[in-house]
Amino acid sequence: MLIKREKLKELRDHLSKKEISLIVGPRQAGKTTLMKELMGELVERGKKTIFLSLDFEKDRPFFDTQMLFIKKLKLEFGNSGGYVFIDEIQRKDDAGLFLKGVYDMGLNYKFIVSGSGSIELKEKIHESLSGRKRIFELPTVSFREFVNFSTKYRYERRLDDFFGLEKERTDLLLSDYLNFGGYPRVVTENAFSEKLKIINEIYRSYIEKDISYLLKVENTEAFNSLIKTLAGQIGNLVNYSEIANTLGISVQTAKKYLWYAEKTFIIKRISPFFRNTRKEITKSPIVYFNDLGLRNYSLGLMGGIKNGGNIGFLFENFIYLALKEKIDYAGGDFVPRFWRTKDKAEVDFVVDLGGSIIPIEAKYKEFKKPEIGRPMRSFIKKYNPRKAFIINKNLSAEFKIGDTKLEFIPFNEFIKNAFVLN
Repeated sequence: MLIKREKLKELRDHLSKKEISLIVGPRQAGKTTLMKELMGELVERGKKTIFLSLDFEKDRPFFDTQMLFIKKLKLEFGNSGGYVFIDEIQRKDDAGLFLKGVYDMGLNYKFIVSGSGSIELKEKIHESLSGRKRIFELPTVSFREFVNFSTKYRYERRLDDFFGLEKERTDLLLSDYLNFGGYPRVVTENAFSEKLKIINEIYRSYIEKDISYLLKVENTEAFNSLIKTLAGQIGNLVNYSEIANTLGISVQTAKKYLWYAEKTFIIKRISPFFRNTRKEITKSPIVYFNDLGLRNYSLGLMGGIKNGGNIGFLFENFIYLALKEKIDYAGGDFVPRFWRTKDKAEVDFVVDLGGSIIPIEAKYKEFKKPEIGRPMRSFIKKYNPRKAFIINKNLSAEFKIGDTKLEFIPFNEFIKNAFVLN
């Protein structure tokens, strides 16, 4: 059974736009499958399409020059237009300039292009195609997509109702997701041993193809150790000097490797929220993983996450992913930040909506009654936000602290599409 991806609708809606539809995301997140599904819909509608991949040796010669590429399209389409799907574009040198030149010819083609995360894709293409493309970031399978697939789409149109009524099943599905993450091939495989083999292959492919081949990182052992180090400290401040000393590399190299890991969609750094630079930490970011299964695998914990230990930080990472998905769903272009002062008051996330700020804490805990820690109280006292949230396992409650409405929200309510921050 195919996993239905919510990005498909966005891509489908963009087919009528002249801009290049540029799909980016982690290796093996499902970009090629998504493109072929979209192409299949076009074929059913009687539209002309072509699929070319830089992974296919037979297709690579067509990308030697722009004119050769255009000749290939004219051979396939004749004098009519068509939909051109290009996969693994990061394998083409100067891919941004190549696509820019073809696009600027003003031909009657719609380009849908994908590639795994690489510096070529994220930076040079971004610069060269300014004003000529729209980026669609495809993450690994979200929790909502995972639940729909796991329940065989029985509640596809009533998923919010499912989360509200089926709390025990939602808890079990959350446990699976916290353990195994959302890589499509991992999600669709039932056997634990096969899940491990698949995630191992994905990780090895990432190191060998993106890090070693594309980015020319020679010390892949140090890079691999960096990923493990970051996996062990999600939700904590990144100390570049400490990481560099641990790995036996320079601080500059540690920062470069961390940047590579982010640009290839393995991690996401979030910055501190601050308005008083003397009292709040302003330089060190914290890191979350874009896929929990890969994070667990790097530590040898995949499938072994249970209550206790660092599950609180893993839940925090899960809420970050849910928060990011909620922001994307709302069409926002803002990113969550965190708040942490030198006297160690901390709030997990701060969402700046422009006119207002919303602090959010993630607590993997069963509450019998509302408990509000000193950090949240400190933030509310300092910034007087209109709303604040504590995302937890079970408690639904709300009350006022001054002018701030503080809400305890069970995670199964928070992940509903119907739940809005503002």
